[in-house]
Amino acid sequence: MGNQTKITSLTLVGLSDHPLTMNGLFVLFFLIYLMTVIINLLVFFLIIPDYHMHKPMYFFLANLAFLDMSYSSVTSPRMLFDLITNSRSISIPACIAQVFFYVYFAGSELFLLSAMSYDRYIAICLPLHYTQIMSWRACVHMASLVWIAAFALSLVHTLFLSRLSFCRPTSIHNFFCDIPHLIQITCSDPFMNIVVIFLAGAFLGSGAFLLTFLPYVRIFSTILKIHNTTGKLKAFSTCTSHLTVVFTFYAYLIFIYLIPSSSKMFNSNKLFSVISALINPLLNPLIYSLRNKDLKEALIRSYCYLRFIHR
Repeated sequence: MGNQTKITSLTLVGLSDHPLTMNGLFVLFFLIYLMTVIINLLVFFLIIPDYHMHKPMYFFLANLAFLDMSYSSVTSPRMLFDLITNSRSISIPACIAQVFFYVYFAGSELFLLSAMSYDRYIAICLPLHYTQIMSWRACVHMASLVWIAAFALSLVHTLFLSRLSFCRPTSIHNFFCDIPHLIQITCSDPFMNIVVIFLAGAFLGSGAFLLTFLPYVRIFSTILKIHNTTGKLKAFSTCTSHLTVVFTFYAYLIFIYLIPSSSKMFNSNKLFSVISALINPLLNPLIYSLRNKDLKEALIRSYCYLRFIHR
């Protein structure tokens, strides 16, 4: 260890080495990223200025749209740059900075999904008290707590990552930096990093998981007691979009962080990383928008307003 020279950059293996494949992937992922930014911006700006949409559900949805756009922007521009230039080198500070923002936005989404579960719980199980409990002040406080908790989580992970050293030219078998990648290739003792990951998963991760899924036990129990079939379907429809987003997000977390990785699973890791970093941020606003009457009406109002001011 004493004779080893510390290196200052790492190599991102990326998704492919074949020039034609890289060009095709660049076009595909550029279009996906462009659509992700446009659709999430559209959802965000449909909700924020329209007073009809100033409800707790849409307040959290606007936060989710901003998060999805930011989450994708942490990895996509760098990946697109590497595909078009065939550049694979990334400095260690840049790699750790990418981890910070990736964990920050992923953690924010994890906690935000819990807040959205609580909102659905109050709306379905305590409808008469909904406006009182889910006041504007309460929503802002919940959103602030989400962002602060995620920042603390990301900061702790980043501080412990910054103490690691890398002593040989090393490749990361993915298109972006993440905590498991750096722990696998460090020449330092990563014991404390593993402890931090375990503690974060045991307390924050498990807490977010319980806060996300436990309300649905009461929600489904309440829905099943509804005698009107139309009422049941309407109540279920308000939950299916959120549950779809939750299940896809947790599937990625479980696969990447809880299932032990090996050299045989590099391609699977890349696939799940593409789904998480590129596909999910595009699908989330579509899942919420396609069946949402209020968002469709907000889009029509915005279109009519734009036509009116351009006359």
